[in-house]
Amino acid sequence: MADDTQLADPPRDVIAPGYTFGSITDQIAAVVLTKRTPVFWMACFSVGFGLLLLFLWAVAMLLAKGVGIWGIRTPVMWGFAITNFVWWIGIGHAGTLISAILLLLNQRWRNSINRFAEAMTLFAVACAGMFPLLHLGRPWLFYWLFPLPNSMGVMPNFRSPLVWDVFAVSTYATVSLLFWYVGLMPDLATLRDRAGNRIARLVYGVMALGWRGSARHWSVYETASLLLAGLATPLVLSVHTVVSFDFTIAIVPGWHSTFFPPYFVAGAIYSGFAMVLALAIPVRSVYGLQGLITGKHLENAAKVMLATGLIVAYAYILETFTAWYSGDVFEQAAIWHRMTGPYAFSYWALITCNILLPQALWFKRVRTSPVALFISSIFVLVGMWLERYVIIVSSLAQDFMNSSWGIFHATRWDWATYLGTIGMFLFLFFLFIRLLPMISIFEVRTLLPQAKVEKESRP
Repeated sequence: MADDTQLADPPRDVIAPGYTFGSITDQIAAVVLTKRTPVFWMACFSVGFGLLLLFLWAVAMLLAKGVGIWGIRTPVMWGFAITNFVWWIGIGHAGTLISAILLLLNQRWRNSINRFAEAMTLFAVACAGMFPLLHLGRPWLFYWLFPLPNSMGVMPNFRSPLVWDVFAVSTYATVSLLFWYVGLMPDLATLRDRAGNRIARLVYGVMALGWRGSARHWSVYETASLLLAGLATPLVLSVHTVVSFDFTIAIVPGWHSTFFPPYFVAGAIYSGFAMVLALAIPVRSVYGLQGLITGKHLENAAKVMLATGLIVAYAYILETFTAWYSGDVFEQAAIWHRMTGPYAFSYWALITCNILLPQALWFKRVRTSPVALFISSIFVLVGMWLERYVIIVSSLAQDFMNSSWGIFHATRWDWATYLGTIGMFLFLFFLFIRLLPMISIFEVRTLLPQAKVEKESRP
């Protein structure tokens, strides 16, 4: 089996040689069925749980005192809440891309990373959904955003981007959940058959929905997977396009641009793959999964991150060029304000994190080094958050009238809510890898040579 010292020469196949059906099942199932929990898991889970408590405390204060505890003031009425919403939604895009698009393209290297990427999508969407609800001011009335019969006879305003976000995110979450759960059923049946604890067998058996691995079951499964992949593929493009409409329809300098939809989609995949690498690299090392999540997976993810990063860099250049070429003094002032104004540090930090530092991924030695990739992914995640922050805050802080200019200052409750959702994400993710198989057992087994022979020998 491969280890980190062998990554300079990645294996030609998508898993290391020497695996069998039984060894793959044993290694992946052992992570869940073992009675010993690694110290790494305990530490990360504790950090996530602690930050989750911080999030609950911040939300309790918000409900008690109102959104005034945040830093949002006229004219910057969108602060950390919408910044974090767009950031979390973007992170969830990698899971859908890996699961749906790469499945339709028959890319075998997705099989080892699609399961936890799909779970990452669900948890990121859950974190993202917190912020529009909390930003409402009265989150207990969130159902007013749905076209439900009500005593006042008032329907939602479908010209509002807030309503578009509700439908886009809820659809995205529903399809992602179905895709993740359908793919999980064969592995749940494996855990059901291997679990030594009676309660565990019962729970996994109920979750497996009676899966027995018959020919009919596999036929229905493959059909459902292809249908869900077909539904999820346009969602990769549409969801963040709808999110970008939150800004493009507003006549605000720095927002009113037609290239925001592809720009936001590329940025979403960029940050999503950065999160995949940030999670996969330490997990594979702790659980000894280097033979299943090989250097090929890391390198391919790095290539996708490099490609989408170049698209994001092109968007930055296009944004500046468009402001100059248009002759619009307000657009030019908005770009100049970002570069030299109160948010200049954030702007140049995002340029460094999103454009300059990732250029190291051109080198194969960097793309196949777990440590270098982990550091690069963290920089990209920071840079993409700063990008959303600068776009939202700097544009609102300086619009058309000097008399309405203002500066946004985040409060401790802004930071507590944001860090709390990171804790919520870590809490859910590490709970997932402890209770469910983080790698798809049956999909990885299809990569073995004997699986190909068996498939070809079928009548």
